[in-house]
Amino acid sequence: MTFAGPYAHQRVALATRHGKERVISRALHWGLGAQLLHVRSVDTDALGTFCGTVSRQGDAIQACIAKAEAALRVGGTNLAIASEGSFGPHPQLPFLASGVECMVFLDQQRGLLVKEQLLARRTNFAHRQVPPPSPSGPDAELARWLDQVGFPRHALMVRASASAGEQPGTTPGAVAKGLRRWDDLELALHRAAAASSDGLALVETDMRAHCNPTRMAEIRRLAFRLVRRLARPCPACDSPGWGVVDLRPGLPCANCGLPTAMTRALLWGCGHCGHQEEQPRADGRLQADPGHCDWCNP
Repeated sequence: MTFAGPYAHQRVALATRHGKERVISRALHWGLGAQLLHVRSVDTDALGTFCGTVSRQGDAIQACIAKAEAALRVGGTNLAIASEGSFGPHPQLPFLASGVECMVFLDQQRGLLVKEQLLARRTNFAHRQVPPPSPSGPDAELARWLDQVGFPRHALMVRASASAGEQPGTTPGAVAKGLRRWDDLELALHRAAAASSDGLALVETDMRAHCNPTRMAEIRRLAFRLVRRLARPCPACDSPGWGVVDLRPGLPCANCGLPTAMTRALLWGCGHCGHQEEQPRADGRLQADPGHCDWCNP
């Protein structure tokens, strides 16, 4: 297959120790004809860890940019890509978990920074406090939870349970990670419970990409979204990376015509020259269901 475009046959540095190169390299190759340079020597965990032993400085996008800049320095290329994720309650449905995946592309020669992110369609992000299991194995409740989060295909982490006033998942101290076998999980639960003041262990999904196939699939989806954007030139300056930079709310209610919080239009922009254009929704929708209207459905 012959590729054309500004990034065909170029090397793009990626610093990761969590297996992301497997999915990002495919997106770069099939979307841009570019080659991934896996930079293994950068300790990306120094920028923050999901287990909380190293606090992330700034938000996910800032951490993403720091990873890409480190890949540029060590890899010796003009191009770099990086990804970062964050997990917590769903923004509209707080009783459900959600994940936000971020990805950035740095083009040092053009002075270009392109950012993409998505709200993960699926995530198994979860945690719970449990007593040490009996010799006969997990009780029915724990067994159901393990099945729900996809163990053993998805790995788990275990630590001592949070003390009063601490949020689950932020407890400092020793953490057993990457647990995929019941024997290892059982031992970790006993050790964590013994070290805890309340006799409980905190078991969590391991959200590192190489330990979480569900998350890895979302990173792959985002990588292909990013390269499709990089393949679109700006209509004003012809720079790569023309894409959606913001959403414009205000889709009118089909019943009363008042603006709702639903997206009315998309703001497309260029990360190089700053040119922006407002474009209609891709689905062509012109009105919102009255169920989304604060006036018709207060």
